[in-house]
Amino acid sequence: MPSLNELLKPINADMQAVDQVIRDCLDSEVVLIRTIGDYIIGSGGKRIRPALALLSSRAFGYQGDQHLKMAAVIEFIHTATLLHDDVVDESSLRRGRSTANEMFGNAASVLVGDYLYSRAFEMMVEVDSMAVMQVMSQATKVISEGEVLQLMNVNDPNVTQEGYLQVVRFKTAKLFEAAARVGAILANVSEPMQEAAATYGRHMGTAFQLVDDLLDYSGDTQTLGKTLGDDLREGKATLPLLHVLAVGNTQDQALVRQAIEKGDGDFDAVAQAIMRADALTYTRQAAEAEVTLAIEALSELPDSETKYLLQQLAGHCLTRNQ
Repeated sequence: MPSLNELLKPINADMQAVDQVIRDCLDSEVVLIRTIGDYIIGSGGKRIRPALALLSSRAFGYQGDQHLKMAAVIEFIHTATLLHDDVVDESSLRRGRSTANEMFGNAASVLVGDYLYSRAFEMMVEVDSMAVMQVMSQATKVISEGEVLQLMNVNDPNVTQEGYLQVVRFKTAKLFEAAARVGAILANVSEPMQEAAATYGRHMGTAFQLVDDLLDYSGDTQTLGKTLGDDLREGKATLPLLHVLAVGNTQDQALVRQAIEKGDGDFDAVAQAIMRADALTYTRQAAEAEVTLAIEALSELPDSETKYLLQQLAGHCLTRNQ
């Protein structure tokens, strides 16, 4: 499987144009906004969500340039959620660097996150599409609901697998879904085709998060750019832990339950319990099923290089290590 950079080579020019839009639209007169915006946007990141908007618009034959602005909007909204997430989770490391809240404080991070949301909607107005506005406004609402649901589930070992997946669909997959649908809307394709794009994005986003949860117990800190076991320390009942609670032996179930409730479990002991329950394999299989559904959603699209790239991008979710 090629690397993400290799996969996205065909849209390198568009990705560079999106980066320029991002820089131009971050040019606030308020120095702290520019400073934090430059810090978090410039810290790297995979840019999968904006790439998805670009690829979707291209797959459906869009010929204009509004996809560049919408890709930047997607990245602004994603960045705003990261700024807020890191404050809520008290995170100190992301993408191998100190988080913005660690560098500049919680108050500044929250306020700049609010600015990015506001700037994103200002840019959407310039696109002048009510359909795009409806999709993105609904997406930001659902993402916020997902954040609150996740907060309610913290330290709760009784979360069901379906409850966990609802958080994933709301908090993570919704922006993937919106990015793919917006590309189709810009191309002015039929509602069934828009729905196919959204379905692809939703399943791809779910797979992406499932692999993220898997890597929290099996990845490498330096490669991931964040500390292993963050979910465990935050008391989040992700799918690997839920699988131990469902099929693990009595001792392992008690260990994981206590770790979730207290949020300070023994990472090595919990990781061993996860291995005994084969929970990483179970989580990977769940991610593979989501990728299959994502690729199936593209079946109605005409064959093209971009359709093939979308299929490969979904598959990349399963092979990534960061």
